[in-house]
Amino acid sequence: MQEWFRNPQALGLTTGTTTIGLVCRGGVVLATDTRVTSGYYVAHKRGKKVFPIDDHVAMTMAGVAAHGQNVVDILRVNAKLYRFIHGRPIPISAAARLAANLLFSVRPMSLVIQAIIGGVDDTGPRLYALDPFGSATEEKCFSTGSGSPIAYGLLEAEYKDGLSIDEAIPLAVRAVSAAMKRDIASGDSFDVAVVSKDGYRELSEEEKAKILVTIP
Repeated sequence: MQEWFRNPQALGLTTGTTTIGLVCRGGVVLATDTRVTSGYYVAHKRGKKVFPIDDHVAMTMAGVAAHGQNVVDILRVNAKLYRFIHGRPIPISAAARLAANLLFSVRPMSLVIQAIIGGVDDTGPRLYALDPFGSATEEKCFSTGSGSPIAYGLLEAEYKDGLSIDEAIPLAVRAVSAAMKRDIASGDSFDVAVVSKDGYRELSEEEKAKILVTIP
């Protein structure tokens, strides 16, 4: 097996980020930091890591930015095609399975990303975690990236089933903020997106600032 496959860092593919997905009553909350890095090099301070796929589903990515953007583009096209053919939005499970099949299909090469796909369909709020080799698991609370061990320290202590969207947003922000303070590859700023029956929306800078004021 080639060395880069066993160890992506051998080709300089050192990546870092913090992404979080939470299932709550009536929707899904996704949060990410915005620092884009390669090893110790900060390539961008306001990188986008959460993307709408359709009005009812979104995806976060941690890993190689170009790989993640490619997956997002393919999912967007197929979500529109599904809506055109079937006259209804693509199920969240189908979007996750499509992404998993795409990741699996390139083996033994690899698209170096970890993704969280979440949204709301006829079955309710759903969240899926994907690894670079095409495995997909349904989760209630998940984090990816180099800052995820720090985020999990807070999430595992405070996340519980049945949180409202208003309760889940501050928890996600606190978890990302904790990772940004302690993980060198996470930082600068953060984005928060909410997917509910009303569609996809991202918090404004003013909304994020108000939440930060409440964090110790």
